[in-house]
Amino acid sequence: MAALSLSRKKNSSRNAGVERKNLITVCRFSVKTLIDRSCFETIDDSAPEFLNFASILEQILSHRLKGQLTWFGYESPRSFWDYIRVACSKVPHSCICSIENMENVSSSRAKGRAWIRVALMEKRLSEYITAALRDYKTTRRFYDDGAIVLGEEANMLAGMLLGLNAIDFSFCLKGEGLDGSFPAVIDYTPYLKFTQSSESISSDEEELRTLGSSGSESSTPENIGPPFIMDENSWYNKCKRVEQKYRLALEQKGYLEELVRLREVQLSDSVSQNKLLLQRIKDLDMNHKLEKEQLEYIIVELQDQLKSFQSLGHLSADASLSQISFDPGQSQDENGKHDSSHLSEGKEETPSLLGLCGSLTSVASYKSLASLKSSECLASPTTEMTSPGLTPS
Repeated sequence: MAALSLSRKKNSSRNAGVERKNLITVCRFSVKTLIDRSCFETIDDSAPEFLNFASILEQILSHRLKGQLTWFGYESPRSFWDYIRVACSKVPHSCICSIENMENVSSSRAKGRAWIRVALMEKRLSEYITAALRDYKTTRRFYDDGAIVLGEEANMLAGMLLGLNAIDFSFCLKGEGLDGSFPAVIDYTPYLKFTQSSESISSDEEELRTLGSSGSESSTPENIGPPFIMDENSWYNKCKRVEQKYRLALEQKGYLEELVRLREVQLSDSVSQNKLLLQRIKDLDMNHKLEKEQLEYIIVELQDQLKSFQSLGHLSADASLSQISFDPGQSQDENGKHDSSHLSEGKEETPSLLGLCGSLTSVASYKSLASLKSSECLASPTTEMTSPGLTPS
């Protein structure tokens, strides 16, 4: 058991060393690609070389980062911004306070990504990293043993980043690249071409030629003897080197095949999502058309009802006017009522007029009766009996 645990520790330490070396190597490649890209165009958030570099630097600064202990003894994950904020607080004229007070950036990981962009635009990324690495107590407090920032690779990292000061960066601090919910993913595909240079390829070809020539010479009976035994070790070493390079190429081939498979899966998912979105758009368009037709029908119906109400109002007004014009008695009664009311009011105001009107009417009637009697000379029995010359029979 002790031997097994010891071998596991050795394997883990060896894997950690390989991981550190690979991250530093890939970071050097990314810096080189950024410098090459800057010769032709300005580097911004849309450049894939910058996105890959930012992911690599984020993973380097997050390598074996300690978690934050809570009151209950649990360890919660922590971002590299917590380390940078403390370690670079004494840097003169730093951007730490401005990034800490940014309103549109809330999470710790998003603030760390904003710091990388601001430091690159200020051409001070190497200065910040150097100042943070000099504060060894803070670095030791935030990172576990075996971290890149605690090893010899940290000095290489600071010198590597110094070449980025020659590049003019232009970033927007409100884009999707600052979203702290997505992890930093490194794409190793652009850096596979750096695994073998022209010298290594020529050396491989020479080794294959020597192996082929040695094999063909050894097949002849002239070369059978001590030289064959003396060169056996060199042949074995050459075969081992070729085998290692073949395995490396095979691993790269497997990585590329896996990458192609993942891209195919993503493509199929995107195609299915596109179909669902198109179907949803069609359904929404159909519902929109139906709602539009219903609203148009409702508008037409309301317009008809409004017209009918207006026609009914005109008819009722005409009917009331005609009723008033064809009912004179009512108007006379109303006028008489008004006149009587006025008269009553006048009588109340002048009560002596009543007697005056009565006397005038009595005098007129008396005079008319007297004139009627005198003009018509009506005969009466009394006059007949009292008239002279006539005797009763």
